[in-house]
Amino acid sequence: MKNLLSALTLFLLAGTAFADPKISRDLDGRNSNQLVDVIIQFKVPPSNNDLQQVSPFGQTRRQFRSMKAIHVRMPERFVQIFKLLPNVAYISPSRPMKGSLDVTIGTVAANLAWSSNWTGADVGVAVIDSGIALKDDFKNASGASRVVYSESFVDGQTATDAYGHGTHVAGIIGSAGISSTGALFTHTFKGVAPGVNLINLRVLDQNGAGGEADVIAAIQRAIDLKSTYNIRVINLSLGRPVYESYTLDPLCQAVEAAWKAGIVVVVAAGNYGRDNSRWTKGYGTIASPGNDPYVITVGAMNAKGTVLRADDSLASYSSKGPTAVDHFAKPDIVAPGNNVVSVMAPNNTLATTYWRTLVNNSFYIVGGSGKSSSYLKLSGTSMATPVVSGAAALLLQKDPALTPDQVKARLMKTAVKALNLYTQGVDAYTSEVFTNQADIFTVGAGYLDIPSALANTDKVSLPALSPAVSYNPVSRKVTLLRNSSVVWGDSVVWGDSVVWGGFVFNGVLNGNSVVWGDSVVWGDSLSTGFSVVWGDAATLATSIQALAADDGDQ
Repeated sequence: MKNLLSALTLFLLAGTAFADPKISRDLDGRNSNQLVDVIIQFKVPPSNNDLQQVSPFGQTRRQFRSMKAIHVRMPERFVQIFKLLPNVAYISPSRPMKGSLDVTIGTVAANLAWSSNWTGADVGVAVIDSGIALKDDFKNASGASRVVYSESFVDGQTATDAYGHGTHVAGIIGSAGISSTGALFTHTFKGVAPGVNLINLRVLDQNGAGGEADVIAAIQRAIDLKSTYNIRVINLSLGRPVYESYTLDPLCQAVEAAWKAGIVVVVAAGNYGRDNSRWTKGYGTIASPGNDPYVITVGAMNAKGTVLRADDSLASYSSKGPTAVDHFAKPDIVAPGNNVVSVMAPNNTLATTYWRTLVNNSFYIVGGSGKSSSYLKLSGTSMATPVVSGAAALLLQKDPALTPDQVKARLMKTAVKALNLYTQGVDAYTSEVFTNQADIFTVGAGYLDIPSALANTDKVSLPALSPAVSYNPVSRKVTLLRNSSVVWGDSVVWGDSVVWGGFVFNGVLNGNSVVWGDSVVWGDSLSTGFSVVWGDAATLATSIQALAADDGDQ
């Protein structure tokens, strides 16, 4: 302790002249008395001595056992001194987070799974979001709630859903459609896995905002409760900008801990596909923790109000890869996420603020009038993510022995590859037109196909990490990097052309797996956009929200 106090004195006298690799860029150089919440990651689990070193300078609020880190509140001026502790690996702030069916069900053919009694029964899905309202659609045949556990990580608030986002997400995963079933209804709004049990872990407030440390604490709780509630899937329809490599990002480390504990983690790609402010045409905008190679990162498709895939298009707002800093090929898969109708929480902020989210009763009730109090309509990768979470639950009900890597590999390999190469999306609010191309950075391995995934029996023995890509400035070509330690290699079963399909590659698919040739879609004649996508610097100025509310595609 004496050495740390002496070092602190010298630090405060000298100031900070240089950035330090142990301090995140958005925290480095801050030197006021203002209190800040930080996440301190350690090289090995912190000892009692490590924790005692912290206590005189700040309040330890949580210890995250699964990721060798603690959540501390302290004055900004004390933060950088803790890099002097030999066991400290990285310090970053607890950053703010925001909350990134009938047609949807038909598009991914979930109804065919139900006919074989695959409903996700007895599988636990943790929804880390704005809470879940206890609606009838979440009850089982006996009338008991399938929301089997609820906890709030938002200070001073219960686990109920005041924002409306979490209930909508939970409905896409596991609504039983009770409030829209019967002779009076023309549409029944059931979730992908209507038999699942839901674990409600609230981290977002009534405005859809929350703290990163709360999200990490909720992930830890899901790991702790895994055996109690058979939690096999975590749904994260939220995110924030990428600030550093996934190897340092505490949110990424948390989702990896869950993955390694045997829980499939499904994450929204983000809603910045329309961003061309840096001439990137929305490329390089994947949000964290969707930038982590372990998790399943989901982009959004526009089902155009039909169950046929032939007329579907990429949602113009869906974030595109590669990931910032590490350059992984993301998203991994796409699913319907535009104008999705799902369960509505009472008196929620979204419905009050955005009139376009409201659903007319006449849309699904014979002779109905006025606005529905049971369902609302939202768009975003937030809505596509629970479609894949529900699909994962179906696979795990059929084969409980599947690992997260095996679930990811099956979903990606069996995804539909034959997508329209060029599509347009029209902003429902501004009517602006966006042109998109189906490539490995927009649709990943393709469009979710539940029956094909359930029919597949392939089991991988290697990790299914999303592949990294590399840009050669001389040849101006982007290629997939080979890694024999992961499942995507040169094998016939799991090779590039099998999992991603030739349509996602620009040019000839050969031994080098050229992702992009000389004519890149981003930047075109502007080298600025290209350098932004392939530079090492993260995008710090962009705030990626996981939900556009009423601003979907027409």
